[in-house]
Amino acid sequence: MDKIEHIGIAVKDLEKSNQLFAALFGEKHYKTEEVLSEGVKTSFFKSGPNKIELLEATNPESPIAKFIAKKGEGIHHIAFAVTDIIAEIARLKKEGFTVLNEIPKKGADNKLVAFLHPKTTNGVLIELCQKII
Repeated sequence: MDKIEHIGIAVKDLEKSNQLFAALFGEKHYKTEEVLSEGVKTSFFKSGPNKIELLEATNPESPIAKFIAKKGEGIHHIAFAVTDIIAEIARLKKEGFTVLNEIPKKGADNKLVAFLHPKTTNGVLIELCQKII
């Protein structure tokens, strides 16, 4: 894994949260995007070299809606940038981690993504991200 790519935060109301984080960081989000396959709208902020992704559910069956219903708003995942997502998935499976989607899918911010099950990562949902070239 190359670096932390972003931290994902589940929110109930993206517009209110955009205002809150704009006040926190002193600048507005730089990008919004809807990921239909995941049932989410996202918004990205930068803080120095770091990125924060806010995620709002667009339907009650989305993973974010289920997360908020169970745990409330808050940190949803930590994403790591990888150079070769297929090789990284194979390596992590060999190490005993459970991969939730072994075939990477298109995620937000022009990335291929795959997730590791939190039961194998001390309760933290880990996202692998590879930039789509």
